Amino acid sequence: MIKKLTYATAVAVIFIFIGIFFSTHLCVAKNSGTCAPIPAEEISRLFHEANRMFAEADKLAVSDPKKATALYKKSILRFDRIIKEGGIENGKLYYNMGNIYFRTKDIGRAILNYRRAEQYIGNDVNLQQNLEFARNTRKDQIEEIQQTKILKTLFFWHYDLSAKTRLILFTIAFIMLWTFAIICIFIKKPFFKWAISISATVSVLLAGSLLFEYLMLQKSIPGGIITQEVVARKGNSESYKKSFKDPLHAGTEFNLLKHRGNWLQVELPDARTCWLPATDVELVR
Repeated sequence: MIKKLTYATAVAVIFIFIGIFFSTHLCVAKNSGTCAPIPAEEISRLFHEANRMFAEADKLAVSDPKKATALYKKSILRFDRIIKEGGIENGKLYYNMGNIYFRTKDIGRAILNYRRAEQYIGNDVNLQQNLEFARNTRKDQIEEIQQTKILKTLFFWHYDLSAKTRLILFTIAFIMLWTFAIICIFIKKPFFKWAISISATVSVLLAGSLLFEYLMLQKSIPGGIITQEVVARKGNSESYKKSFKDPLHAGTEFNLLKHRGNWLQVELPDARTCWLPATDVELVR
């Protein structure tokens, strides 16, 4: 009976793993083929120039803030060109852009780029610290609903570990599952049966976590406000009444619900919904 359950679990996990593997790779390659990439030499030159300007701006931030700001903006343009024209997207690029925007006090775009970096290097300690610091400096401090807080506590491995880390841990657990299953054929010890059960449980939990994240990526599109402040409306035009007494401000995050013309219907972290002009927001992906 145990062997049958183990075999069924293993087969199920194989199919989940295959689906996650292909879906993850399809998701990462979202912008490939949209334009002819610039040459590798040009990308390298832009990258080194951007980093040099970034470093120079940091040195001048106190003594000559005006010149530092100009250098920060030039650095951003180069990083942006690498992404849009070079077709290269990675955590380091977005992390650097987030840092530059934060230094120029553009909190909205800083948080957006930290969130973009999070898709690739979610476990990076410096990234998480900078993202948290940026969130603490924004004007709107909207609390998450209690249900979300409870879920983050109960399923901490899903929320605290990046998709890459969970995929690695799943692979290890999956290999251990089969290793213990083979050993158990030749060595009839209770320890190996327990090891099979634990490995199978961990594999299913991690596979389920990855599958859930993939499904949420298809359904939920996060974004944030990039202008200093914006009036949220109850409908998709300025003729509608205000959704809230006070305007929303740069750095406020949301999930996209609907896109209609030049307006977006969004859901805030506390589950309130409203409409925002598309010109005042950007999406994480």
